[in-house]
Amino acid sequence: MQRLPIWFERAENLAIVVVVIFGFVHLHFSWWWLLALFLAFDVAIVGYLVNERVGAICYNLTHGYVAPAVLLLGYVLTSATWCAFVGLVWAFHIATDRALGFGLKFASGFQDTHLGRIGRSEVREPD
Repeated sequence: MQRLPIWFERAENLAIVVVVIFGFVHLHFSWWWLLALFLAFDVAIVGYLVNERVGAICYNLTHGYVAPAVLLLGYVLTSATWCAFVGLVWAFHIATDRALGFGLKFASGFQDTHLGRIGRSEVREPD
C-alpha cells in the first residue's frame, strides 16, 4: 500500500484545526484558551531528558488523537463540558502541530517524525 503524500496529511490536520475552532465557538468557550493552553501538552518533551526512546514514547502518548477522542466521547455521553474543553484544546494542539509538520516521533531523534524530518537539511559543500 502506498503512503499518502505528506501534504495530504498536513492538509487533513489543518481541516481538523478548523473543525475544532468551530466546535470551540459553538460550545461558547473563549477562543483565546486555544492559544493560552497550546504549549501545555508539550510538557511531554521532558521525557527526552531520560533518553530519545523515552522522549519519543512520552511525546507520542500526548500527541495521538486517542485521549482527546475519549474526552470528546465523554462529553457526548455525559454532557460534562470540561471533557469537551480539554478534548478540543488537546485536539487543536495535535492538529496544529501536525499541520505545521511536527509529527509523531521516532526513537532515532526528536527531528525524525512520521511526517518527515523537522528542520532544514544539512547542505554539504561539494568536495
